[in-house]
Amino acid sequence: MRDVGIARNYAEALFLLGERAEASQEFADLLEGLAGAITTDERVRAVMESPRVPKAEKVAIVRRALATRTPPTFLRWVEAVIRRGRAALFAAIQHEFHALLDVKFHRVHAGITLARPADRALQEEITRRLSEALKLTVVPMFHENPDLLGGIVVRVGDRVIDGSVRRRLKVLRRQMLGG
Repeated sequence: MRDVGIARNYAEALFLLGERAEASQEFADLLEGLAGAITTDERVRAVMESPRVPKAEKVAIVRRALATRTPPTFLRWVEAVIRRGRAALFAAIQHEFHALLDVKFHRVHAGITLARPADRALQEEITRRLSEALKLTVVPMFHENPDLLGGIVVRVGDRVIDGSVRRRLKVLRRQMLGG
């Protein structure tokens, strides 16, 4: 839990730097690449998370890898994260940074579950209607679950909107049985 708060602080700092430089989306992409490299490459992760590798050496490695590919502000921020021993938090920082971008761009992520795969037109219609209802841009993630029988279940954060046939049948059964 403490790491989430620390990650949020680093994400907020990077977000402010990105806003000043008008490069928030660019910083998000760079952070995603960095976190992805650390998460997916076992050798990179081992070096970044190892207490045996001096922080100065980690900074030098990152500087060689990123100096010509990233803005100096972003690189200095990455170096500061590493110098403070927080390299293991890049994935959590990335998650928190994307949450800040979602607020900025009035976006919300929605898990949308249907009984069968939806074609492109249906996906677009569902996304459009949800965006109108929520008054936010919906970033959909479609799933299928044949157990639903039909209908739709939408998850937005902690909220669940259950319009499935299965739930409707349960409600009808309770009503018919009187309780």
